[in-house]
Amino acid sequence: MSLLLFLIILTGVFYYRISLILGSLILLASALLLTQYSVGMWIVLLPLAAVILVLNVPGWRRSWLARPVYERLRKAMPPMSKTEREALEAGTTWWEKDLFSGNPDWGKFANIKPPQLTEAEQTYMDVEVENLCKLIDDWDVQQRQDLSPETWDYLRQHGFFGLIIPEEFGGRDFSPYAQSRVMSKIASRSISVAVTAMVPNSLGPGELLVKYGTDEQKKRWLPGLADGTELPCFGLTGPEAGSDAGAIPDLAIVCRGEFEGEEVLGLRLTFSKRWITLAPVATVVGLAFQLRDPEGLLGDPDIVDYGITCALLPADHPGVEIGERHNPGVPFMNGPIMGKDVFFPADWIIGGPEMAGKGWRMLIECLGAGRGVSLPALATASGEMCYLTVGAFARIRRQFNTEIGNFEGVQEVTAEIAAGAYTLEAMRQMVTRGLQDGAPGVLTAMAKYHATERMRELVNHAMDVVSGRAIQLGPRNFMASNYHALPVAITVEGANILTRSLMIFGQGALRCHPYLFDEMQTLEAEDKEQGLAAFEPLLMGHLGHVAGNFARLLVYGITTSRFSPVPADASTFSERWYRRLNQLSCALASCSDVALAVLGGDLKRRELLSARLGDVHSELFIACSILKYHDTSERSPEATAHAEFALGQSLHKAQQALSAFCRNFPTPWLGGLLRVICLPPWNAIATPDDQQIRTLGELIMEPNPVRQALAKMVFVSDDPEDPVGRVETTYQMLLTLDKPWQAVMRARNKGELDADSMESALKEAAQKEIISQEDVAPLLEYDARRFDCLLTDHALQGV
Repeated sequence: MSLLLFLIILTGVFYYRISLILGSLILLASALLLTQYSVGMWIVLLPLAAVILVLNVPGWRRSWLARPVYERLRKAMPPMSKTEREALEAGTTWWEKDLFSGNPDWGKFANIKPPQLTEAEQTYMDVEVENLCKLIDDWDVQQRQDLSPETWDYLRQHGFFGLIIPEEFGGRDFSPYAQSRVMSKIASRSISVAVTAMVPNSLGPGELLVKYGTDEQKKRWLPGLADGTELPCFGLTGPEAGSDAGAIPDLAIVCRGEFEGEEVLGLRLTFSKRWITLAPVATVVGLAFQLRDPEGLLGDPDIVDYGITCALLPADHPGVEIGERHNPGVPFMNGPIMGKDVFFPADWIIGGPEMAGKGWRMLIECLGAGRGVSLPALATASGEMCYLTVGAFARIRRQFNTEIGNFEGVQEVTAEIAAGAYTLEAMRQMVTRGLQDGAPGVLTAMAKYHATERMRELVNHAMDVVSGRAIQLGPRNFMASNYHALPVAITVEGANILTRSLMIFGQGALRCHPYLFDEMQTLEAEDKEQGLAAFEPLLMGHLGHVAGNFARLLVYGITTSRFSPVPADASTFSERWYRRLNQLSCALASCSDVALAVLGGDLKRRELLSARLGDVHSELFIACSILKYHDTSERSPEATAHAEFALGQSLHKAQQALSAFCRNFPTPWLGGLLRVICLPPWNAIATPDDQQIRTLGELIMEPNPVRQALAKMVFVSDDPEDPVGRVETTYQMLLTLDKPWQAVMRARNKGELDADSMESALKEAAQKEIISQEDVAPLLEYDARRFDCLLTDHALQGV
């Protein structure tokens, strides 16, 4: 009993992270007092006193603890490359860092307000974006394999290529949330048009110039980029450098050469880029390349290899060659850019010659727009359109005398669509809010991977439900464009496989851990004694961090996190989910520290393990997004049903990933111990049950508040000849006629009506007073519209 009481006190000291001196006194006094009741406690007291003495005497602590650990880590830790260092130092962290700590600050979370459109942004959405969507004919885009001239002109004239450019240069200077909303609404109409508009507002010359360009460069290029007279592209990837952009082989040599009749300091560059969006129509080309200065012409004779550098060239500059257009399967402009011995002034380096070699950091900090805004916007639009169109189609389409949406097999996937669309909108709002405060690289990597993977899942589910109606190409098909765009979304801005297995945890562990990156910095110090002096307090803080997390894990496991903190503004529904997050956050932090301690630098080669920890981290952030969206949006039972389903899915995935990590940990006994501590059976989070599936499967077919909220985020045509409008207007017509329509369907199924044709059946139903005479004509019109919704296009006529 004395030992158990001491363990409780020990856990309490670590749980509350009591200071070293005070904690030492409490433990010594407790152990000494408990020896009065149990002689066996002396076995605890003596080694405890020795440990406490070592920890509290600075000289002994350094000699017996800090120095041996420091020396061992210096030998074991692989050197950090310049590229790795720049990637880790670039950008910022946000709420994802709290989740990695094991002890999220819910007061900070409560102060995160959802993003809002400004008055100017809302007006732009209501007028310019709305009119653009009305102008677009996506089937025409597919047939042309290009945007119509009218669409190109509209994009230029109304500033769609300059959303991120400051107003002083003629741009819109929109927030990340506004950019996402604009691209999402366009994507709901045409993925191809959205990709065309998003590239100048993502990674490219515009963003790089705004953040790093010289005043002269900004004045030269930004006004043209804002009004569309200049169209940009950015050459980053090539045949041997895709997701591993740091391996760019393109090389520029600093030299002197002739430009416009004068000898100037410049660069001679040979390059070969592939898969460059907008390259075939670009007027200005951004390029990333390796830079060497063998003669020290840039001013520092000690530096030869500067590393990755970015520059901006006119597309018609001598030596620049735009190759033949690629065919990515979706009709937007994409192609190669090449050049051999292309000479240009050093002033064309983005930011000027002083920014030579800083291109990798620039690129990492600017990838957020593509990863956190543009691609998730496309995914969100796809999810929301799947919700609207599939829900409507599942209500209209009948098989075996009932709507197909009523079959539980169909509901299993339509419920996934409903929850997925809700999740994507929640993620979009949380991620773009984070981007307002900085450039969180880990967060945007999570957003890119998980948003596009959910897009893949939801679109594939939608194809299953709509079936043959979705696979026949033509102007009636409302699913084909999204389906064909999936490979593009999955592949660009870093292939999803590598984003998951290398980036999310690889960067997340170092950027989000409260001590690890600083500790690694000290390990690389040239002066070992100075490094050790800086390392020692970090080590002590790290040990306290680990002990505190394991103490919380034990308490959370025993109490099912019942008394753990939650945000002050949390709804009653959300409180239990926040407590689940506390436990899983603590488990993530603990497993990460154990993995780093046991595997060290080898962890980055254990991609299966690190990817699972990245999955846990990501799903915790996704769950927070869902909770924030639920608690700050209009409350309704329908919204809560969506949120509960989505949260169950997300945290179950986190739990599964954590379990797989523990099962496959290379030290089996330690993995088993972690699994017991982190995942006690009574804390298990189940997947959504059958009743939840049925509930969402029914809600997706109804005009519920979630459907209405998601519909405001996209463009839904009211034209009965439009592919989406055909389904939507028919669905809206059904909603007004549902009661008499169902009455007729029930009567026919029961054999109460003898007529064979629908027209005769309706007249007979009116005669038998199953429906009123006034219902006959509207129902007959609805039946014709319903049948028209089910038809696909003819291959030859295209109509």
